[in-house]
Amino acid sequence: MAKTTVIIRVKNEADWIGHAIQSVIDKIENSKIIIVDNSSEDNSINIAKLFKHDTSIPDSKRYVDLDIINIENYSPGKAINQAVNLVSSPTVLLLSSHCELTEYSENLVEELLKENVAVFGKQIPRYFGKRIVPRYIWSHYTGERTLNMFSKLENRYFMHNAFCAFETNYLKNNPFNENLVGKEDRYWAENVVKGGKTYLYEPTLICQHHYTSDGNTWRGVD
Repeated sequence: MAKTTVIIRVKNEADWIGHAIQSVIDKIENSKIIIVDNSSEDNSINIAKLFKHDTSIPDSKRYVDLDIINIENYSPGKAINQAVNLVSSPTVLLLSSHCELTEYSENLVEELLKENVAVFGKQIPRYFGKRIVPRYIWSHYTGERTLNMFSKLENRYFMHNAFCAFETNYLKNNPFNENLVGKEDRYWAENVVKGGKTYLYEPTLICQHHYTSDGNTWRGVD
């Protein structure tokens, strides 16, 4: 059984979804992926299906155990919660469909989740491939491990679920708010702290976060 299930939310991400899935195959052995499709109208799902394979046959390392589910009346929290309810592995990794894993240690995450309910990693912004100067939310991704990160910029607790691992049972019992249209991760982090638990920023876990014109994270950058 997979130790890590990766949840990838998709809405017209044909340019990057294949890169995201391939990076999971390359960095997390024997993982499972759940694609949550928000009525994509491009080739995203056909691309995702290229990676789906019967993992019981030889050469399965080129492929991944991959399920695709559809969601109606989308909200970020609803998409996550719907997928998490299908997870049987001890760890959930949320990964944006336009992010690529470059540094990820499943063993390190497993150790860190013994003391924390979530661990989010460093995102390196790529604007049409160009590495840009980190500003706004990107400025939170320093080289220092941080417990219960508080953002002076936003004046609230900060975490980002474009690249974040969770202890599965905790997430099932403490789901994301499905009524929010954004920043659901910040409100979730606040509730973690109020509940006496901790979450962690770990800078040795790294992904490349690629620009998309419709990406909420990139609003104002271009």
